[in-house]
Order: sequence, then C-alpha cells, then structure tokens
Amino acid sequence: MKLIHPSYFPNILTFSYIMHHDICWEVEDNYQKQTFRNRTYICTDRGKHILSIPIVHVGKANGRQKYKDVTLDNSYPWQRQHWRTLETAYRTSPFFEFYEDDIKPLYTEPFESLLDFNFKTIKTIFECLQLEMPQTKTEKFEEKPVDYIDLRSLISAKLKPQLDIEPYVQVFGDRNGFIPNLSILDLLFNVGPNTIDYLKTRIHYTN
Repeated sequence: MKLIHPSYFPNILTFSYIMHHDICWEVEDNYQKQTFRNRTYICTDRGKHILSIPIVHVGKANGRQKYKDVTLDNSYPWQRQHWRTLETAYRTSPFFEFYEDDIKPLYTEPFESLLDFNFKTIKTIFECLQLEMPQTKTEKFEEKPVDYIDLRSLISAKLKPQLDIEPYVQVFGDRNGFIPNLSILDLLFNVGPNTIDYLKTRIHYTN
C-alpha cells in the first residue's frame, strides 16, 4: 500500500498512482508551503496557470500546524475566481459541459477545512469516473513509514518527476504546445470518460 497526500485536484501523475495502487491517505502530517496541498496547475490561453487557495496562517509563534487543522481564508472570493478561471480555460473543451454540474458545486458551497475540501475535489473526480474512492487514512504520523511505500514527496510543487506521458489534445495546444502533468481536471475536460483508459495505458513513470 502506498502513502499519498490528498491534494487540490491532484496532478495527472499523482492520480495515476491512486488509480494503479492501493493507497492510504496521509492526514496526520504538518502543513508545508510550496506544495500541492493548496494549489493546482491548469492550462489557459497563456499557458500553464496556477490556482492557489488562500489559507489562514497561524503565525510562527503558534508552532507547526497540522494539515488537518488548516482553514481556508474565505475573506477572499477565491472560489468564484477559480471557477471563472476554469470556465474561461475549459468552456470550449469537449467535456466541460458534461462534467460542469459535478464540479461547479465545489465553488459555490462553503468549505472551512482545506483537507476536507481537497478530499471533496478528489471524491468528485472519482464520482465523475464512476469509480470508488480509496478510504484508508493514517491514524498517526510516521516519519519513516513501516507498512507503507512512501509517496508523500508527490505533494511537493518542486518535485521534477521522471515522466513519460503521451500527449493528448489540449484546448490551447495550438498556442502552447502540450503541457504535461497538469491537474486531473485538464485531462477530464479534454478526454472525458477516456480518462480511465489514459491513466492505465498512456502514462509511465519511475518509482
């Protein structure tokens, strides 16, 4: 079983691991900056674009904060902004309208917890693909896990994975060329139900 962090609409590499293996969600670790815990990348007419979720910072005086305790900074209308950006980027994609009613509630319903919101984004993708989402979660933090293969490094936005991913047609591919390993949303909106087959047969990576 592999140990993976729940992230904001995981990138294609991470989602491929989730699809290929039995996994356990890491929910007992500390929050860290510069990770996919509160960010994901999509493709717009200008190329690779970051969607970043603002969080409430507790300050250094309060020590490290658990990931599961991080709250969203809803004083800023980030949900509305993210949804408008997704609409602009993917409205003309082949499957945006097909999945729109499933995705949009994530940006209209209130959320307080970053971890809960991330789980909801992942669950929504599984529901769109008519698959069952993994449910196993950690009960304690282990720096060096004994019973799991540690893939928690996938959460790092600085990670440069060795990835062989077959190009698929992207909305702005004629302008930007193919941009690999974006949010799973990019794959879903562009290839739709074929996402499952793509993740099983068109992506190769090294452990």
